[in-house]
Amino acid sequence: MTNDISDISVYPLTWATIYPRTPQHKRTSARFEVTFGVSRDALLTELRLLGAKPVVISSNIPIRQDGLPYARHKEPDDPGVAVYFNIKNKNYSLCCDRWLKVKDNLRAIGLHIAAMRGMERWGVGSVEQAFMGYQALPPQTSERKWWEVLGVDVRASNEEVREAYRKLARQHHPDHGGSADQMTQINAAYEQAKQAGSKCRDYK
Repeated sequence: MTNDISDISVYPLTWATIYPRTPQHKRTSARFEVTFGVSRDALLTELRLLGAKPVVISSNIPIRQDGLPYARHKEPDDPGVAVYFNIKNKNYSLCCDRWLKVKDNLRAIGLHIAAMRGMERWGVGSVEQAFMGYQALPPQTSERKWWEVLGVDVRASNEEVREAYRKLARQHHPDHGGSADQMTQINAAYEQAKQAGSKCRDYK
């Protein structure tokens, strides 16, 4: 399927910190009965109908150049999906980790957008009103610099930054005995690192 919006897939998952995470024991199986490709294309179609551009889809599944996962990809422990997009010069984010599989969380976000678009069709409200609560917030300021939080040199390479983030996430994730506040700081630092890197390094 060809979409006329920019689909950028980001690995590993970069979760929007304004969204609370679903505890592992509360995640459940979905009954969407769709493939990863169908879920992704349906989501992109909904975003195209919104006029969203560009679009960034982030998850813990590494994908091929065509945007599909490798044939024998393993379902990650964290099946969350985060979608970032822009509508009329405003940035938004939608995240879902309610379901046990990445493809189902992709599908859930697509269905959610479809339901919100219905507001305008039914004359109850506008798309802008529907998405008002999902506007992406700027990173919270912190006295500690991102490289201090991640424990790396300010000139660290892309891979060094990613590895430091993954190590800290494993140690401090709430599912592993950490705290939500710690993960919020770590996620914010990683976001700041990527923003800084976009100016001087080739982040993917």
